[in-house]
Amino acid sequence: MEGKITAEWEKLRKVVVHRPGIELFFGLLDPTGSLYERAFSQNLALKEHEQLVDILSNDLGVKVEMLYEGIAKRAKSGRKRKMLESAAFSSIDFIGTDSEVKKARKEFIQNLSSYDEDYLINIILLMPRLFLKKSRGIGSIHLSVTERDPLSNLYFMRDQQLVADKGLFISRMAKQQRRNETRLTSMLWEMMGLPISHKAKPPATIEGGDFFPMGDFALIGSGDRTNKNGILQFMKYGISSPEIGIVSQPANPLIPSSYKDPMLDMHLDTYFNVAGKELAVGSETLLKLAEVELYEKAGGRYEKKKGKSSLWDYLKSKGFEIINLSVLEQMSYASNFLCINDKKILAVESSAIIKKTASRISKLADLEPKHYGPLNMQIRRDYASLSQRGTTFPNRKKLSEYGIDGISIDLSNLTGGYGGAHCMTAAIYRN
Repeated sequence: MEGKITAEWEKLRKVVVHRPGIELFFGLLDPTGSLYERAFSQNLALKEHEQLVDILSNDLGVKVEMLYEGIAKRAKSGRKRKMLESAAFSSIDFIGTDSEVKKARKEFIQNLSSYDEDYLINIILLMPRLFLKKSRGIGSIHLSVTERDPLSNLYFMRDQQLVADKGLFISRMAKQQRRNETRLTSMLWEMMGLPISHKAKPPATIEGGDFFPMGDFALIGSGDRTNKNGILQFMKYGISSPEIGIVSQPANPLIPSSYKDPMLDMHLDTYFNVAGKELAVGSETLLKLAEVELYEKAGGRYEKKKGKSSLWDYLKSKGFEIINLSVLEQMSYASNFLCINDKKILAVESSAIIKKTASRISKLADLEPKHYGPLNMQIRRDYASLSQRGTTFPNRKKLSEYGIDGISIDLSNLTGGYGGAHCMTAAIYRN
């Protein structure tokens, strides 16, 4: 059933993606402020996204729905059109005297029926703020327009919801730059008639990149993007799995404990993933540092079990084989692949990114040697080893030994936003 998923390795039938639009232009003006890893080519990023959609739909037989177009085609009239108009109105801000603001809002409402769907969607994407100031002339108003947190991360469609056995649990994003993305995604889910189990309420923060449905159990990452309150709300309203493992975000051991850089493994899917039933891929170092608290369903509610274990040991206890990634591969989005079916994955071609990753860490080490020096040394060692070996994930002999069919795609520009194929796809139907 669309909108309900129980295992990450089941056959992927349908995903929703968002082709980056005008909001990407604004995001690239300040990559760091937009939560991006680095600057990249907008034109090449769009070509990469087209290729991603083409491989999914034409090569892998996955039905792909586009967020922007999906809303536009459904919001031509009636209640769905009103939903779009209301979201657009709430996304625009007017600044000026009370009389100027009142007049501008009234005029905007009067004009709503004249705007096409694309225009209204772009208002939500850009979150414009209009500064109104009287100027000389016949009733003239000097207009200055800026934007407030444009939805420049929207193409990472995994994070705005968690899809479990009860339906879609709507996220509450941790960072202000991403907080308004669910205005658009939730609108599409409602227009599509997908089951919504709950919408996370403050003070919860929770994001889809921290969630993995694993058949008879589930994993939820806890850390910079997903907090305990968000997890508790999800456990109450969004899932009925018999067992849940809450995974604490590990600190990279190559970074001094007095300094934190949560972006290095911001979501669970940045250092762990599932390639098939009882087959995982991840950074052994981080998996062994990540602590798991277990909760079991009993009497209609989850109860915490005594003791903790590492994610590595927990997966091993469940019978999982684990393919290890080097530090450089992990930081080059090797674990951020999309599982298409049991032992079939669509992975980021990490060989196209490792040089960019190594260069970025080297620059950070030059600026802050105490914080990034040890990490930079390990990255250099990994780079030399991978270059000598000539193969990086997913192009490894070891994958074929596990029976994994690894299809690779060059996303060297799109990953500049801090995510790979898993982050860029909202899986809404597997069976």
